[in-house]
Amino acid sequence: MNTFIYMVRHGDSPKEGNERTRGLTQKGLLDAERISAILKEEEIDAVISSPYLRSMLTVEKAGHQIGQEVAVVEDLKERIFSAGDDRISDQELVPLLEKSFSEPDFALKGGESNDECQERAINALKELLNAYRGKKVVVGTHGAIMTLMMGYYDSRFGLEFLHRTSKPDMYRMEFKGQEFVGVQRLWE
Repeated sequence: MNTFIYMVRHGDSPKEGNERTRGLTQKGLLDAERISAILKEEEIDAVISSPYLRSMLTVEKAGHQIGQEVAVVEDLKERIFSAGDDRISDQELVPLLEKSFSEPDFALKGGESNDECQERAINALKELLNAYRGKKVVVGTHGAIMTLMMGYYDSRFGLEFLHRTSKPDMYRMEFKGQEFVGVQRLWE
């Protein structure tokens, strides 16, 4: 029996504030309701999330629908772009992402590179695939780390893919054991 990982990029969140504690905007909260409705039809077994509040809030209701709290996995947090805890502005982030995807070992002082982030995230994902073999698991996540996890298995998921994603967004990845089978977008 195959394992399904539902990558759920968090909904719209405020543009300022602490990376860990920024929540969702009103639009983000409404979209989280739509996410939970889609996931209800998928008959999921578990809900895991990044420790960042906006990710947890995006998948929280899906967990409640199956009688579970969201399990937090620290290594599923967003890529650490710099030493500070505040959000990097879009003006700073776009060139940083471009350089990071062209030079995967590039990192700002106090931050991590795409290579480091991908290794951290893939180790966490492989643990989930072992722990939830044959199950349907929701992973509340973020744009960059989701792209790096998906890109590990399929090179089509790179910077251009990241730029085309929305907040929220949702992809169902299928695995046979640890082997990647395919992916389908569920968010329209």
